[in-house]
Amino acid sequence: MSKSQPSEPDPLSRRERQIMDVLLPLGSATARDIWDRLPDQPTYSTARKLLSVLEAKGHVKHRRAGKSYVYAPAKPRGKMAEAALKRLRDTFFGGSAEQVVSGLLNLSDTELSQDELSRIAAIINQAQETERHDA
Repeated sequence: MSKSQPSEPDPLSRRERQIMDVLLPLGSATARDIWDRLPDQPTYSTARKLLSVLEAKGHVKHRRAGKSYVYAPAKPRGKMAEAALKRLRDTFFGGSAEQVVSGLLNLSDTELSQDELSRIAAIINQAQETERHDA
């Protein structure tokens, strides 16, 4: 069952997404640290400009550390993951959670242990119980 929400007001460009992909695992980093890890590196000044754009859009924040700025995600990782999953569901799977789950389980590199399958089954059972109580 899809609970459609309005899409994110400021979607990220390809380059902005690359910056976020670098920043998220690091937790926080200077512009130089981020720039060093970008694929097909733009100029350093472009990377800094994109960080300013991401800050204006509300995706990153910064603090001063000596002469440098240290950037970090502006939202908790869980909130960002939820927004990304919603975009994935709505963009590639027509809003269908079933198709997202099926797609993940059918990826050629997906190998699930019995423990993982049991935990997934428990999550599904919990969702079914919640749906019954809400109905």
